[in-house]
Amino acid sequence: MTFSIPPISRRAVLWASLATSLALPLMAAIPAHAGTPAEDFVATNIQKGLAVLNDPQLSPEQRGQQFEQVLLGLTNMKRIALFTLGQYARTASDADKAEFAAAFQDYAVAVYRSYLGNYAGQTLKVVGSTARGADDFIVDTVMVDPRGNNGQAPLHVNFRVRTDSGKPELTDFSVAGVWIAISQRDQFVAFLAQNKGDVKALAAHLRQTAAQYR
Repeated sequence: MTFSIPPISRRAVLWASLATSLALPLMAAIPAHAGTPAEDFVATNIQKGLAVLNDPQLSPEQRGQQFEQVLLGLTNMKRIALFTLGQYARTASDADKAEFAAAFQDYAVAVYRSYLGNYAGQTLKVVGSTARGADDFIVDTVMVDPRGNNGQAPLHVNFRVRTDSGKPELTDFSVAGVWIAISQRDQFVAFLAQNKGDVKALAAHLRQTAAQYR
């Protein structure tokens, strides 16, 4: 029996007009104040992504390649991939985990690029951050529609930044309270539970999903 994984969960992600990396590169980041290192990390990298995806001089292929470079430069994709395997990361072989991490990266780049297109033209304002630990931070932001949000309150987007690897890394982000990596983990674990823990099958499924997005 197979379990179909909606790209980042249409219930949790697309309803929030969601998901991430992980990094909202289609939004201009405007720091609200002199930021902490984690806040500056989020704001700076969003600006880099914005410059790439809104550059009229780039072809679609160049835009996709450069977006991937930005995304991979601010995330630890292998770390996120293993997190989404849940308990199955402990029993999978090194070869299967490596194959899955590569498939997850391909999937994440394709899905996040497609998802983030929903926010073209909007700006992201950093409003503060919370330290969960000495090397674990949640950066709080709000999305601002220059057209006035049509009378709606700005959408909240939060980023989780870890520094325990020696440099800041984006490990998850949430839209309207939905954390993307956690949502993915729930979906992937459900798939594996119904497919005898076959990590290779999950990797193949993610590659098929990425291909559909392209």
